[in-house]
Amino acid sequence: MKNMTLKEISVVCGGIYYGDEESYYKEVSSVTIDSRKVEKGCLFVAIRGARVDGHMFIPQSIHGGALCAVSEKRIENASYPYIMVNSCAQALKDMAEHYRRCLHLKVIGISGSVGKTSTKEMIASVAGQKYKVLKTEGNFNNEIGLPLTIFRIREEHQVAVLEMGISDFGEMERLAKIARPDICVLTNIGCAHLEHLKSKEGILKAKTEMLLFMNRRGSVILNGDDDMLRTFTPANRIEPILFGRDPECAYSVKNVEDLGLKGTSAIFCTPDSEFTAHISVPGEHMIYNALAAVAVGRVLGMKDEEIKQGIEALVPLTGRSNLIETKHFTIIDDCYNANPDSMRASLDILKKSDGHCVAILGDMFELGPAEHEMHYELGKHAAGTGINLLICIGTLAAEIARGAASVNPDMEIYHYETKAEFLEDADSLLKVHDIILVKASHGMEFPEIVEALRAK
Repeated sequence: MKNMTLKEISVVCGGIYYGDEESYYKEVSSVTIDSRKVEKGCLFVAIRGARVDGHMFIPQSIHGGALCAVSEKRIENASYPYIMVNSCAQALKDMAEHYRRCLHLKVIGISGSVGKTSTKEMIASVAGQKYKVLKTEGNFNNEIGLPLTIFRIREEHQVAVLEMGISDFGEMERLAKIARPDICVLTNIGCAHLEHLKSKEGILKAKTEMLLFMNRRGSVILNGDDDMLRTFTPANRIEPILFGRDPECAYSVKNVEDLGLKGTSAIFCTPDSEFTAHISVPGEHMIYNALAAVAVGRVLGMKDEEIKQGIEALVPLTGRSNLIETKHFTIIDDCYNANPDSMRASLDILKKSDGHCVAILGDMFELGPAEHEMHYELGKHAAGTGINLLICIGTLAAEIARGAASVNPDMEIYHYETKAEFLEDADSLLKVHDIILVKASHGMEFPEIVEALRAK
């Protein structure tokens, strides 16, 4: 990793180096916080987790080939190089900020209440038709994950597509200081993380902190159909580029054809052209992800044909509207995460399916004082879609069941406190050829349900 010698690392994170002089001038090959991912010449950063203290694994990491460790503790009689710092978590961010400043590539920062990951995947798919792209993997979008993603960037990469997720004020500013995006994309301002951000105005304030450290000559790309973003004026005076179904947006669509579980087709309109593309992932909300990618592609100097190829090349991620065909069921695996807006969007996909439709829904977290009401309202929406069977799992999900029953008392509705209780009854509830949506917040661990259904 260029510009990442132990000397430079010691300086940028305000650490004290202990070790031999020869190693002091060596560059590390990579940076990790996971002792299982140690490789020869890497730097191991000992992060204190909720359950595990990385300091316990320093000797193991050195034995596995790490060049050096970063530690908050003095290591007596160490026979290997290490850098002592006040905070390993802060050192990780300081190192990532330094490394990012040394990189010469376009960085695209993506945030929003709903659709961050699917938008990130769509933008990466489009940009990848012309450029060598690195993108955020999994849930590496926070103050630990973002630095680790940036450390994966190498000289051959031309574009980095970085998802930036937050739950409180100040987090986005810290992430933006590390990422320093050239292009900022905001998908929408919804009802996620109200526990800390309190209101949609609070969410807008927190999300737009991304712009504080962006390239002064960069681009701001916003959802023009979102009532909060449509009228937002950046303090940095960069004129936003708007995308949306509203034809007044710079990037819009027409002739949208909903193909159900086979996706969506539409004509995409740019400021000076039109082209038709098919999105294979189901849900009309995917139109917004594609529009954001069209806008980004144009900012990156791409041709319409390249952008079209990228849209059509998109492959869904596990847990993100991923369609799974098994011997007995069609499963819509959308269980990576959930909030009221994304839940409604997924239910709207399900209701357009031809067949016996089942929704298996779980608790939504971080919704604040109104969490019970939001679950109840979701239940009412679920009942209004006309799906055949509603299965609610979790403590808060009891409110989904109550809300659905208030609209349609004759609807087939079941509530279970745990996944295990539901799985005991699954065979008697589900029918061959059922189309089944599985969705809940990440902490509910609903992939267990998807795997259990796949095995039937």
